[in-house]
Amino acid sequence: MKFPGVLRSKLPKQGTTIFTVMSGLALKHNAVNLSQGFPDFSIPERLVELTHSFMKKGLNQYSPMQGVPALRQKLAEKVSELYSANYDVDSEINITAGGTQAIFTAISAFINEGDEVIIFEPAYDCYVPAIEVNGGKAMYIQMNLAGELIDWEKVKRLINQRTRMIIINTPHNPSGRVMTAADMMKLERLTNGTDIIILSDEVYEHIIFDGMEHQSIARYPKLAERSIIVSSFGKSYHNTGWKIGHVLAPAELMSEFRKVHQFNVFSVNTPIQHALAEFLDDKDHYLSLGAFYQEKRDRFNQLLEGSNFKIKPSEGTYFQLLDYSKISEEKDTDYAIRLIKEVGVASIPVSVFYHQKNEDRFLRFCFAKEDETLEKAAEKLMKLSPL
Repeated sequence: MKFPGVLRSKLPKQGTTIFTVMSGLALKHNAVNLSQGFPDFSIPERLVELTHSFMKKGLNQYSPMQGVPALRQKLAEKVSELYSANYDVDSEINITAGGTQAIFTAISAFINEGDEVIIFEPAYDCYVPAIEVNGGKAMYIQMNLAGELIDWEKVKRLINQRTRMIIINTPHNPSGRVMTAADMMKLERLTNGTDIIILSDEVYEHIIFDGMEHQSIARYPKLAERSIIVSSFGKSYHNTGWKIGHVLAPAELMSEFRKVHQFNVFSVNTPIQHALAEFLDDKDHYLSLGAFYQEKRDRFNQLLEGSNFKIKPSEGTYFQLLDYSKISEEKDTDYAIRLIKEVGVASIPVSVFYHQKNEDRFLRFCFAKEDETLEKAAEKLMKLSPL
């Protein structure tokens, strides 16, 4: 069947996301899948039991559009304890169907035709399509993956009367880098006295390493008053397929967010929200998450010691970039496919997170895997010879 008219695509250059492509190839070629960011180990058993118990209790109908009150209350307490920030349970916290939905909804609520949004590359691939489908224009700043992360003077020069939003992501996917307190203070100075909204993607907030501290926007009152913060339960509880997250924002911004949210998904899985509300009492889980994944990171990197990859350990997230420039001169998209077909390991080529051609030779590997999976992948990668 064929559409009989002229199709006017809002995203004419947008193809299938790289995560679907690489996971599909991994399945087809029976490769070890370190591409798409999902754990291959079990979620907390008690969380499963709690969800089942609330289903059995009959809590299976629509939840309030804002989210289950008990969960919003627990989140308010958690944010206050971790970041010394106070968010009103009723007007400043909202449960979402994952981080991606929250990001799309936030962009849709505030970006109009001709508005400019500053993003930092390499940038997670859901930002730009959401900007463009709402008539906005992405303005790009390239990060330094090896040294000082962001050149804030470049950001300053890019800001003008059309700048409506700045999107930040820390800990950062795909690079694994982390923004510092100094970065936050510079961002605060740049936006002070403007109408710029900050969209802060903090879905990996608990996965941070080597004694570093997550610099949530919530820690900085002058930033928080102009910001929408996006977080993810999926990243924290190893259940990415449940697709549940939340946003924090001052009441005026949240009011606009909800105008779109209510006609986007309206509400989110009810029994899971009740289960999460109760499970949040287990603070040890999210407080120990950094150490848990640091052990995974260190294990993966130790397995690759003596390989022909160049490794700069990830500072956060559950992703590790590997520089393969000693192994091949191929562009990363080609090499990543060949690595699946010939070596049997799937990764993500980092160039897809840039809007223009990038010559760096980095692949992103997910280490949120069982040790056996990491060992199997590393054994294959260790066999790669230098040029």
